[in-house]
This record gives sequence, C-alpha cells and structure tokens, in this order.
Amino acid sequence: MSLYRAVDANINRVCEGIRVLEDISRFHFENTYTTKKLRELRHEVRKTFSSNELIYSRDSSGDVGRKISEASTLDKKNTVDDIIKSNFKRAQEGLRTIEEILKILGNYEIGKKYEKLRFKSYELEKEMIKRKFIFKDSIYAILGEDFSNGKDNITVIKELVENGIKVIQYREKNRDKNYKINQCLEIKKILKGTDVTFIVNDDIDIALAANADGVHLGQEDLKPVVVRNLNPNFIIGLSTHNKKQALEALELYYSNVIDYIGVGPMFDTNTKKNIEKSDGLNYLKWVSENINMPSVAIGGIKEENIKSVIENGGNCVAMISELVGASDITEKINSIRNVFSTSF
Repeated sequence: MSLYRAVDANINRVCEGIRVLEDISRFHFENTYTTKKLRELRHEVRKTFSSNELIYSRDSSGDVGRKISEASTLDKKNTVDDIIKSNFKRAQEGLRTIEEILKILGNYEIGKKYEKLRFKSYELEKEMIKRKFIFKDSIYAILGEDFSNGKDNITVIKELVENGIKVIQYREKNRDKNYKINQCLEIKKILKGTDVTFIVNDDIDIALAANADGVHLGQEDLKPVVVRNLNPNFIIGLSTHNKKQALEALELYYSNVIDYIGVGPMFDTNTKKNIEKSDGLNYLKWVSENINMPSVAIGGIKEENIKSVIENGGNCVAMISELVGASDITEKINSIRNVFSTSF
C-alpha cells in the first residue's frame, strides 16, 4: 500500500511540474511547439498507469514530507530559467521513482514506458531552454529617426504596437547617450503590459539601464559571451554575413549564448555605412537549409522584394526605412503582411 502512495504522489508531482512548464511555454514564450509537446507528455503520464490502489492509498494529511516541505526554503527561485530547471528536475525525478516502483509491483512493462517518458522530458528540457526565443511575427521593426520622415521614435513605436508588431529594435547611430536612454525609458513605459520584445542595437549599457528585453550585436561589438554574463536573461541577436559567421553563431546558440541571428544584407542599403558584404539571397537560402536557429533577414528589404526573401527561406524580415518612413504605417504593415500570407 505504501508503495502505491509513492506512485500516486509522484504522478501528481510530475504532472504539476509539467503543467508549470506548459504554462510558461504557452503564456511567457508563446511557443506552440513546446506547449503542445509538454501537454502531450502530461497526458501520457496520467494515462499510462491507472489503479484504484492509487486513490485508496492516498494520505495527504498524514504525509511526513508535508511539514518538511512547508518549512523548507530550498524552492526559492529568482528567474524564469530557475523555474524551468527546477520543474524539469521535479518531473524527471518523479518519473524515475514511478518507473522503479512499478517494476517491483508487477508492472515491469509499464515501468519501462515511464522510462521512455523520462527520456522524452530530457529532450523537451533541451528544446525549451535552447529555443526560449522565437519570432512571433514576420516583421522585425527597427526604429531610426533618420529614416522616419520627421517622426520621432515615440510616435512611431505607438503606431507599430497598435498594428501588432511583436519585435522592435531601437537603433540610433547619431544621437548622444542621454537622448537614447531617455527614449528607451519612455519606450519601456509604452510597452509595459504588452507582449512586444524590445531590443536595443549595440548599446549594452542603455539596454541594461532601460531594462530592455535584449540587445542586437554586430561582429565588431562586445562578444556575445560577455554580454550573456552581464545579463543571463537577455535575448541576444548577432549579425552574420557569411557561412563562417553563421556556423560560429550556431555554436553560440547551442551553448545558450545567443538566441537568434541577423542574416544579410539581402540587398543594397543606405541605412548602415561600411557594412560587410554578403551573398544576399544565396546566403539566406543556405542559412535556411543548414542553420537550425531563429534568424531574421535584413538589409535593403522593401515590400517589392519581400517575396524573393520568402522564396529563399526567409520567414521574418527586419525593416527600417520602408516601415518607419512610410506615410501610412498601418497601410504599409497590412501590405507587408499580405505578401507573407499569399506567399506560403
């Protein structure tokens, strides 16, 4: 009877842990893939073994571990990553207990099924940590007052948010630090309560001071591993221009140092000086076929050439002048979205 109590407690413990992970994946990361896989795993844990002995043996009020748990502070957590890691360990340890006990209760084959579920959880843990950032939209908007036809960034960002843009990068090359930090602080106020990801280009100090979601780095900027050490929770993007840089970035991605890459330039652009050349669309096509990580195409992308970007594997495009410089930003966003909806 006592062993059935252990199985019952651990099935509940495992499912509770997976449910926490499922909700983080669903509501925090908005990742359809891992949310679906976690839900499937939770249901498999529940339905793989069923016995009336589980309920009959339950004794929550008399559980000696209850008082120990209530008095402990070992479950204290400070970040989302802490919650993810602890709940995967909770689920995996519980699955191992279920597996071992069922084997000696005459349910060896069912115990082996729980072993398989444990290994599924290991893969899901890797997937959830590795792919915690995904592009939730096909448009990656980049702010720049030099290209917005007289509009300031605050006015532009309000229009972008109203039109459902999910990733916005702040990129000002010709402004002083005080101007930039004040704008970024104001932008953070505007974005409070939204699900918009706010990235700052190059300026790590401003990103930290404004509590931005992350930074985008160029090849000549501070090394991504240094930035990761400065803020373990930053979303970090890295510009790449050729296969060698993309392969190096992939290693950083698998090491949880960066979260996505910029791929380009696709076409000639006047929004950045002295940019390193790339093989444009051919490079994008190679990345889409060989580099398994989130990427955004960038450089000279306009509404009229987006289709060629999509045809070469691009599913997210970064835009500056075409977007923020549009006379009607709402109309421009709708037109761009229409190109994507009719191209897949």
